[in-house]
Parts: sequence; C-alpha cells; structure tokens
Amino acid sequence: KPLEYYKEKYGTAFYGVNKMYLMMEKQHNRGQDGAGLASIKLNTQPGDRYISRIRSNAAQPIQDIFAQINERINEEIKLHPEYAEDVALQKKHIPYLGELFLGHVRYGTFGKNSVESVHPFLRQNNWMHRNLIVAGNFNMTNVHQLFNNLVELGQHPKEKADTVTVM
Repeated sequence: KPLEYYKEKYGTAFYGVNKMYLMMEKQHNRGQDGAGLASIKLNTQPGDRYISRIRSNAAQPIQDIFAQINERINEEIKLHPEYAEDVALQKKHIPYLGELFLGHVRYGTFGKNSVESVHPFLRQNNWMHRNLIVAGNFNMTNVHQLFNNLVELGQHPKEKADTVTVM
C-alpha cells in the first residue's frame, strides 16, 4: 500500500520500518553474528534513490542497524522540519522509508564473520527491473563446481562463495 495509507491508519509513514524491527527482534536468538535490511521505494522518479540497504556485524546487529536508521531519519527531519508531516517529501528524501522491505538475521554456519558476509546481498543495475536483493540461510555444497561453470561461461566471479554464485 502507499505510504499515505500507513500515515492515515497508524499515524506514521514509518510503520513498515517499525514493524521490520519487531519482526527481526522475534528472530533474535543466541548465535547471531549479523543483521541487515533493505528497503525499496516504488514509483519513484528517475534520478531518485529507491533502494536503501544497511548491514551490521556488531555485537547486537539488529539494534545497531535500527539505531543507524533512526539516527538518519531523525537527522533528516531535524534538518528539514517540513518533512515531518509530508509523506511525499519523506518518501523522496528519507532513506529506508519505502513500500517493500527485506530483513535478515545471520546465523553464521560458514564463511567469515565480516559485514560483507551479512545479507541482504544487493546487485545493482541501471535498469530498475534488473536489480536483485537476496537474503537467505543456505550453504551450497557444490560451490566449486558452480564457480568453475561460471568461469567457463566467461564470467569472473569475485570469490568462491555460495551467495556470490547465486547473485
């Protein structure tokens, strides 16, 4: 639904961001080593940023990403008070505010504990419909074979990792 719907029904266009925090906290458990969130703004004008992504491998990654998101939102509203009640301006100028969200909590089973290993992964393209955001807990056992297949096709994968192969 458009952000105006959430502003009217719940009093804020940030309903989706707030709900993502609650949903990701429900996944919070011992052993997590990262968290990430991606948001997509629908029906934007060319030249306007429509994908935002944040990832963290901090000690408390869910709290870390939402602290950063909230800090950025509050900073924008403080610098531009006119955004406070105008959903169209919020959507245009404030990152992480969108109609579509993907959140992920990483439980490391393989690979490095670095922010580069935290999902969601993003592959950007100038063609709007060719962007790809992926998040998941999986471990491909034939990654070396798939890597070699990609090389035989003429590709140059940046590393031998299952997520890179999927992307």
